[in-house]
Amino acid sequence: MAITIIKDFCKGCGFCIDFCPKKVYDLSEEMNQKGYRLPRPVREEECTECGLCDLYCPDFAIFLEKTKKKARPKGKEGR
Repeated sequence: MAITIIKDFCKGCGFCIDFCPKKVYDLSEEMNQKGYRLPRPVREEECTECGLCDLYCPDFAIFLEKTKKKARPKGKEGR
């Protein structure tokens, strides 16, 4: 999953940080031109591709793009 944050759209609300069930995001020290601190993905490998960050972002500053299918664990045989 490729995570893109459009820096100029972000207002630093932190919804992406708060609503992520796997805590993929953290607040960075980087600021955009408006003076808002930006989120950054710090645990991208933990992303479950749920899309909550994209869904809850009020400013459409985050979007997710699938890069390849994740391998899903196989269930027990015979089921």
